[in-house]
Amino acid sequence: MKRKYGVLLATGILWLISVTISLLLAISGEASQRWLAGTLLLALLLSLAFCTALFWFIRIDRQQTIAVHGGMESAGMDALEHMPVPMLMAAHDGEILWCNELFSNRFVPNRTVVGRAVQEVIQLNIAALDQNRELLMEHNGQSYRVRAIRSVQEECEIIVVQFLEITDILRLQNENINSRPCVLLIVIDDYDDLLQYARESEKVQVSAEVERVLEGFMQGTGGVIRKVENDLFYVVMELRHLREIMNNRFHVLDQARQIRINDRMHVTFSIGVGDGASSLAESERFAWQSLDMALGRGGDQAAVKTENGFCFFGGASKGVEKKSKTKIRSIALAMQKLIENSDQVFLMGHRFGDLDSIGSACGLAGAVRLMQKPAYVVVNRQSCLATQLIDRMAQCKDGPQFIEPTEALEQITENSLLIIVDTHNKDILESAELYRVARYVVVIDHHRKTVNFIENAVIFHHEPYASSASEMVTEIIQYFRLDTEISVVYADALLSGIMLDTKNFVMRTGVRTFEAAAYLRKIGADTMQVKTLFSNTISMYSMRAQIVSHAEVYQNNAISAVKLPGENGRILASQAADELLTIQGVEASFVIYLTESGVSISARSMGNVNVQVIMEQMGGGGHQTMAAAQLSNCNIQEAKEQLLLILEAQQQERGR
Repeated sequence: MKRKYGVLLATGILWLISVTISLLLAISGEASQRWLAGTLLLALLLSLAFCTALFWFIRIDRQQTIAVHGGMESAGMDALEHMPVPMLMAAHDGEILWCNELFSNRFVPNRTVVGRAVQEVIQLNIAALDQNRELLMEHNGQSYRVRAIRSVQEECEIIVVQFLEITDILRLQNENINSRPCVLLIVIDDYDDLLQYARESEKVQVSAEVERVLEGFMQGTGGVIRKVENDLFYVVMELRHLREIMNNRFHVLDQARQIRINDRMHVTFSIGVGDGASSLAESERFAWQSLDMALGRGGDQAAVKTENGFCFFGGASKGVEKKSKTKIRSIALAMQKLIENSDQVFLMGHRFGDLDSIGSACGLAGAVRLMQKPAYVVVNRQSCLATQLIDRMAQCKDGPQFIEPTEALEQITENSLLIIVDTHNKDILESAELYRVARYVVVIDHHRKTVNFIENAVIFHHEPYASSASEMVTEIIQYFRLDTEISVVYADALLSGIMLDTKNFVMRTGVRTFEAAAYLRKIGADTMQVKTLFSNTISMYSMRAQIVSHAEVYQNNAISAVKLPGENGRILASQAADELLTIQGVEASFVIYLTESGVSISARSMGNVNVQVIMEQMGGGGHQTMAAAQLSNCNIQEAKEQLLLILEAQQQERGR
């Protein structure tokens, strides 16, 4: 190449010299005409030679350039053909223009694909691919990451699609996830109370049976279990085995119930699982949170803490009453100190307050007044279900002050104390705004713990074993350091709440329930006066009978779907649900009715069916034997069909 350009340069220099000499001689006039003509002829010949050489050199360079580009294109196509990655070229409309040999062997062996559509050959939507996006696809058991590169050639768009096999990578990722260790905490519910009166031989037998069940639970998991206390076990296992246990709905809970003590009481487990954690330390923290949730819901269940919340398994047994009162005494003293340090106290329950919610708030207000602190019961009278109690309390000289939520918001200060009774769920408070404004919050509740519980409470007194919030308040005020007892009207309010939630001392009653009722009776509670708070008009009695008569029995469940008057609909629904339980063979009852905000369901059970779990699946909650739910954007028939699907799924679950 350099030689050719050198010859061309020399020719040009000679031509330039000859022309220059001819011009100089012509100017000087010293050369003859013959000499001048020869010089000009030589310059002309050199010019012709220079132009000819330049033309041929340009032509040769162009041919060489074309040859090089052709060689490069040929080499590029050859390289694409032998790429270790399946590839194809397609037009903008998805027509396959070319594919390499590996693509043919992997996807369409012994078939011609050129001219056919991509989606027809491999079920891939090529329009969904772009320069910055990758898709995952599977073909013949292999996984591929698909990427497209678009190019425009002569106003024609060409799409090059690459198929990178990632089967082994995904397998290793799944193996890494499945082999991740997670922590489980297993607690024997009420271990000390269960074995309090057992003989030593029975204690040893129960301990051996528990360990035998847990050994069977761990068999085949390759995990580790360690007994750190008499009633606490630590478990570490791989995530793959936890998934199998969750698919089996924690069958170990059913096995634990087979362990009997004196043929009367059975053993139950509460299990906290730390799933979805990034480390063992985080998994343990998740497990403790799950265990706290399982115990707060009454025990005999497994709670799994994940990144997205909690999921629950089990929860079919009744809670066992705890008899220790040390905790209540310490809570009462701490609460009294908070009350004395506040400038005023607001007491609030849940929306549509009943006798337990309003009664427990009134009873606690009576004790607060004895501490010489202003006490206000926050209630929305238009939606309250305990108007008879409020009217009676308002007639008393030393009765509590009832205020609307809007008034409380205007009156509350930074040094005010808000006591929430009969609920711990932020979604169903009488006034969520008042809760958000309050600086100091105390919670007293007996319902099984829900996910959306109040987390910022100074005191969170939660006893799912108690019959009612009124029972819990009665126990607390006995340990208040007061100069005198609360007046009779407050005692009546507390007794009405206990009688409501226990169905006149029939449901969920324990020793502590009767002790609380005995204390209230001792300080002057009148059972006849309390009974009048439950009286109904003849029209309400008639409508309740109509609800019962419209009920249908489905798999030991009584379901009544009716339209009720808005004024007393909630009271009638709850009363009818209680009455449906008196029908022979009915274990749970559900009354579905219309409200201003949609459809509501009032659920009751005799204890064998956990209606709380059922109502939670419909967006509600409550207690094992008493729960409710509110549904929006549906009618009565749709709500009934949704309930039937849940009941059918539970029936299938029990039949496994």
